[in-house]
Amino acid sequence: MRIERFAPPQAKRLVVKIGSSLLVRPDGTPRREWLATLLDDVVERRAAGQQVVIVSSGAIALGARTLALPGGGRASLDDAQAAAAVGQIMLARLYEELLGERGMRAAQMLLTLDDLEDRRRYLNASATLDRLLALGAVPVLNENDSVATAEIRFGDNDRLAARVAQAAGAGGVVLLSDVDGLYTADPTVDPAATLVETVEELDERIMALGDARSGSGLGTGGMAAKLQAARIAGLAGADLAIVSGKIDHPLRRFAETGRGTVFVAPSAPPRRKAWLAGGLAAKGRIHVDEGAAAALAAGRSLLAAGVFQVEGAFRRGDVVEVVAPAGPIARGLVAYDSGEAARIAGVRNEAQGELLGYAPRSALVHRDHLVML
Repeated sequence: MRIERFAPPQAKRLVVKIGSSLLVRPDGTPRREWLATLLDDVVERRAAGQQVVIVSSGAIALGARTLALPGGGRASLDDAQAAAAVGQIMLARLYEELLGERGMRAAQMLLTLDDLEDRRRYLNASATLDRLLALGAVPVLNENDSVATAEIRFGDNDRLAARVAQAAGAGGVVLLSDVDGLYTADPTVDPAATLVETVEELDERIMALGDARSGSGLGTGGMAAKLQAARIAGLAGADLAIVSGKIDHPLRRFAETGRGTVFVAPSAPPRRKAWLAGGLAAKGRIHVDEGAAAALAAGRSLLAAGVFQVEGAFRRGDVVEVVAPAGPIARGLVAYDSGEAARIAGVRNEAQGELLGYAPRSALVHRDHLVML
């Protein structure tokens, strides 16, 4: 059943994402009473044996009111960073107080894109989450907007939540939103629009239903970001649901009514390959011909002979995207620096040693370090 996928027996760990428009009123004050009902739901799930990780927006919106910044603190990058620095303290205090009233300990983690894209830092974040959950704490995560820039940020907490689900080994992700799921059209303008209850495959038709706008003006996400989050979560074997948060006790109501859109994940790959597939910022791109693309689809390693172009500046061990004539098909950990990769592109293995000055490695990207998209 679609709803049981998020219940404690099946999802031992659950990531719950809260959008800014749910947590913060248009005047910049927190919806404390609503958050209390959600945390009551968390208490119930904890008692049933489910560990819950919260990904919470709201720092910029809270800080902007305190600092009297225009545009909700998003008029400039400097304003957003300043608002986040002030608002994050307020956000952490809110969770500490409300969780403490319910006998639970809040733990704060602030992450940037690099923290989950760099393999070593990703493993550190994963280990911290594991330990906090084992100790009974409720991790509350947010993007570190006080230092993040356009180049090193997720840009929305929907995708951050999906990436955190990978790091935490969660079985499910619930995105609480100001909409109650994915519709066939914009329900505010098309009365014939219907809710898509279950998505088995994120094909082009489903992705085309995404809308990059954020209705409240407080957040940075939108339906397009939620669909991208569903793809990232699915690559880690985690189911994802888009559920309305505009009601009290949203997790309880979802369990009772099933109202929302559920994206069913395929079987989970190994966690290392899930990390590769869910990455957002590859260091470079390797363009391959049809023959190499077919070999990769058959489970083989990427050999330099099938490469005709190398883009970007990367080092051995970085994540690169493999691009076929029809578009991106894979991600992997590259075995050469970008200069060496460009030097041997299109060259068979037996002729590479003379170009490199040393014996070549078995592959440009080994199949054990590669995942198809």
